[in-house]
Amino acid sequence: MGSHRKGRSTTGVRVPESVCVPAPPRRDRYFDTLRALALIRVVGYHTFGWAWAGLVFPSMGIMFALAGTLMAKSLERPALKVVRSRLRRLLPPFWFWGVFVVLAMLLHGWMPDRRIVYWIVPLGDPPGNAWGEQAWEILWYLRTYLWFVLLSPLLLRVFRLAPLPVLALSLAPVLVLNFAWAGPDGRIGTALWDLSTYLCCWLLGFAHRDGVLQRMRPGAVVVLSLAALGFGGWYALAHRAEFGTYDLDENPLAQAFWSAGFVLPLLWAKARFGIDFARLTRFRRTDRIVAVFNARAVTIYLWHETALLLAVPLIDRFWDVPAFEAYLPLESQWFLFGVGWLLIGVFVLLCGWVEDVAARKRPRLLP
Repeated sequence: MGSHRKGRSTTGVRVPESVCVPAPPRRDRYFDTLRALALIRVVGYHTFGWAWAGLVFPSMGIMFALAGTLMAKSLERPALKVVRSRLRRLLPPFWFWGVFVVLAMLLHGWMPDRRIVYWIVPLGDPPGNAWGEQAWEILWYLRTYLWFVLLSPLLLRVFRLAPLPVLALSLAPVLVLNFAWAGPDGRIGTALWDLSTYLCCWLLGFAHRDGVLQRMRPGAVVVLSLAALGFGGWYALAHRAEFGTYDLDENPLAQAFWSAGFVLPLLWAKARFGIDFARLTRFRRTDRIVAVFNARAVTIYLWHETALLLAVPLIDRFWDVPAFEAYLPLESQWFLFGVGWLLIGVFVLLCGWVEDVAARKRPRLLP
């Protein structure tokens, strides 16, 4: 028992009490909470189709901004290692999910061509058939994220030459595409639109990491944020007839400005006041949920549409049980939302371990 007493190592050699084993880096619960809320909002939007959801909480802009911050932090290491690490963490969960989606589409009459390469490296939208479209249409986010990762070493270098001018000009590409040149057709054009839409959010992540936002005056942040929100909101409502909705997901220009205006004060407040939501750890269950959401973010995003798809025939079977038909709100979208989350939980348990393997960690059912 002596080898475990205070001041001694397990080998019996005395260790100075002033020498402490460094603790693992503490997660930032502010960013973790924003990411968890963003994922919940994404699932809610794909369940209910609320056009106003993007105005209340522009999930994708927030997720790109958080990813930009983490990317700028990671690029303190050699760029090639960082890019390889990001690809290693992203691609295996994508491949694992893709095997099931591709097999299901093959069983439903889909015949792949040479574009199937995008199911290996999603630099463009992977091909598929209409039967599986709801499952694979979400891959635009992974494709855009992948391009931002590949471009970040160059983007960060350009950003640091003149942070504020580059940040201001980051909205220029989406303005050009919207008013001057619509871009090429096909996958390249689609990728350009998505990159342009969220470029400012990604660079706002850089600005947060480099302390640029922290040096901005509150008045300037308020004016810029309100200006971007005002223009984005006005453009969405003014062109409602053109797009058939004010949903920001259907209007890239409105999405770009609204997301930038929303993200700016969120990151500025974090930088200025050091908000970390540390008190969240007092609420163990809530903190645990946030931790799981962040450790399984890729799994939740990839499998959530599949879960919602499977929830529909599952609920249809509930009608065959008299007690379920009598006492459960089977026609309610909220019931679909709840069943969808139960199935997402199942996928997290069954498939989340792939994220551990991709991160070179010991696989676990729950992190």
